Amino acid sequence: MLNKVRSHVVQNAATIFRPPAKLCPAIIQKNVLLETLKKVFHEALDDGDFEFLDQQWLKVSVRDLDVHWFISYQDDQLVVSDQAEHQVHFSGDLNDLVLIMGRKEDPDTLFFQRRLQIEGDTELGLEVKNLMDSVDWDALPAFLVTAIKQLANFVEQGVADSKPTTDTTHAYSN
Repeated sequence: MLNKVRSHVVQNAATIFRPPAKLCPAIIQKNVLLETLKKVFHEALDDGDFEFLDQQWLKVSVRDLDVHWFISYQDDQLVVSDQAEHQVHFSGDLNDLVLIMGRKEDPDTLFFQRRLQIEGDTELGLEVKNLMDSVDWDALPAFLVTAIKQLANFVEQGVADSKPTTDTTHAYSN
């Protein structure tokens, strides 16, 4: 029963979360995203690892939620906007992005499966991907790591539960 509920929630996550995501004011979305990015990337920010994004804009879209944000690095700090002229665009569906965050799926694999799209300045996109891969989980607040991992586990199991099972055993009679 629990597996069916989880599978249903995961399969319908976009339908469930699209209305609240669309109704949530852009300023709140931007502030929550910015504060989360600051926590996740605090070491990279301290080390100046975002300089490659200086005066460049990254667009991140959650396709099935129909939401997007623009992220840049200006005056030694991250900036989030709801519109900008972007140089690179990352887009994917909610469940796939959760799996990437929780390190349950490799971005390269999803890219080659066309589940993650990266358009625009390829070099800039590769630098963004490498920065995402370099996040040190041990440096993150424990509550954030736990939340991300639990959410990714939930999605991973919900996806697995929704796949049809095939019986690979065959009965042969003589």
